[in-house]
Amino acid sequence: MPTPDIELGPKNVTSKRGFALVASKINSDVDKTTTIYRRFDELSARNLLFYQAELAELEEELKENDEEDSQARDEVAVDCQRDWSVFERSAGEGVVREKRRMELVMKVREKLGKYHTALAAHQTLLNAQPPSPSTVKALRAWFFDNTNTSASRQIPRLWGASERMYDNVHDLVALRVPADQDRLSSFIQNNFSLLFQTSSPDGATTYISERSVSHFVAIFSTVLAAIMLFGAIISLYIVKNPHALLGMLSGWTVLFAACVGLLTNARRDQIFGATAAYAAVLVVFITIPRTLNELHLPPQASQTAQASRARIPLHRALCPTPKLNRLRRNSGGRDRGGTFEIRRE
Repeated sequence: MPTPDIELGPKNVTSKRGFALVASKINSDVDKTTTIYRRFDELSARNLLFYQAELAELEEELKENDEEDSQARDEVAVDCQRDWSVFERSAGEGVVREKRRMELVMKVREKLGKYHTALAAHQTLLNAQPPSPSTVKALRAWFFDNTNTSASRQIPRLWGASERMYDNVHDLVALRVPADQDRLSSFIQNNFSLLFQTSSPDGATTYISERSVSHFVAIFSTVLAAIMLFGAIISLYIVKNPHALLGMLSGWTVLFAACVGLLTNARRDQIFGATAAYAAVLVVFITIPRTLNELHLPPQASQTAQASRARIPLHRALCPTPKLNRLRRNSGGRDRGGTFEIRRE
C-alpha cells in the first residue's frame, strides 16, 4: 500500500510513458492494493435504466401478442401456444405470425440475460470494499507529477478525460484490499505507516508492507488481550476495599468493551457477549477468595475466628459432652422429695 511520496533518491530513468507507465506503477505494488479503478456509477445506473426501459417495451409487446393469441381460433395458433416444438417448427418454416413471435421471445431472452448480468456486476461492485484513503492519496500524488517545482500546474500522467480518474474517491473500487481491514489495522496504517515502509522499484514512492502490519497487529492484539485479563486479575487481587473492588471491576469491564468495539470489526451482539463473559470471569474471581479467605474481615477478627476454630477440637477432647447413662432418684427411702444423680461414663 503506497503512502505519500517520499523521495529515496533520484528517480530511475524509464522510457515508459502514458498508459504503459501507469500500468507499470499499478503492477509494482507487491500487495496489489493499488489496483484501483473507476466504477462509473452514473454510467452503470444509466445503462441499467436503458436495459430496463427496453425490457419494459418488449414486455408490452409480448402482452399484446398474448392478447391477440387468446382470440385466435386456428389450430396451428392454438397448438403453438401450448407446444414449444410446434411453435419452433412453425417459426422455422416461415410462418409469419409465429416467426415474429419467436424473434420477440429470443430478443427478450437476450436482453433479459444482459440486464441480469449488468445488475449482478453492479451489485458486486457496490458491495466491494472501498480503497484505502491513504492509498488513493498517494496514487493521486504520483499520478500528478509534482516533482517539477517550476511547473505552474500539476501535470497528469494521462491526458484528456483520464485526467480526472482519481478525482471522485466515492467512484473508485479496489480489486484487492488487505485481508485484515479492522479498525486497529487501519489506524496503524494511517498513523504509523513510517514503521512499515518498503521502497518501490522506481525509487519515488514507498509502500506499506501488508505482511508486516498484519504481524504487528497480531502481536499487539495478543499482548493487549493478556494485559486485559492478567492486569485485571492482579489488580483485583491486591485491592481489599469492597468499594474499590466494585469500581475497578466496572473500569476493567468498560475498558474491555471499548477495546473490542473500537479495535475490531466485532458486531454489537459479539461485543455484548464478549463483555458479559469477561465480566463474569472477574466476578467469579472476586467471589471465590472472598468466601474462602474472609478478605473483608479485620486482621484481629480473622485471628480470633481462626483461634476459635482451632480450640474447638481441643475443648471437645478434654471436656466431652456428658452422656446421661441413667438417672437415679435418691429419695433416702422416702417417696417425697429427693435428688437426681447424673453419672458420666
